[in-house]
Amino acid sequence: MSNCPTATFTVLFRAPGHPWKPHSDSLGRAPRVARHLALAHEIERRIRTGEFNDLAHAARAFGLTRARITQISNLTLLAPAIQAEILALPPVTAGRDTISERALRPIVVETVWERQVALWRRLRPRSAA
Repeated sequence: MSNCPTATFTVLFRAPGHPWKPHSDSLGRAPRVARHLALAHEIERRIRTGEFNDLAHAARAFGLTRARITQISNLTLLAPAIQAEILALPPVTAGRDTISERALRPIVVETVWERQVALWRRLRPRSAA
């Protein structure tokens, strides 16, 4: 496991009650699915360390439903190669994200990583090909 690639991200979560403001940065923003993947790994880490008891506890802490936390957490079930590509997606500078968490759900339920990768190749944005 020590030769597995890793990525480190700083994810800033807004406090409950503070409105979301779009970034005015001309460089763009990280794709939402990449932020969700980072959140999924953060939730998993906090459960492992005992900060959260389970996903229900995480849901309460983040002010989300248990179903939504499960959807986000399921992103950690993606093949490592897919996760790496998601984290390497280019910033979104205008318009909508090229891929969504919802579009990944059929891939997440596939248990064999090789089949996940085949499904991902059909789904992934052309710029990432």
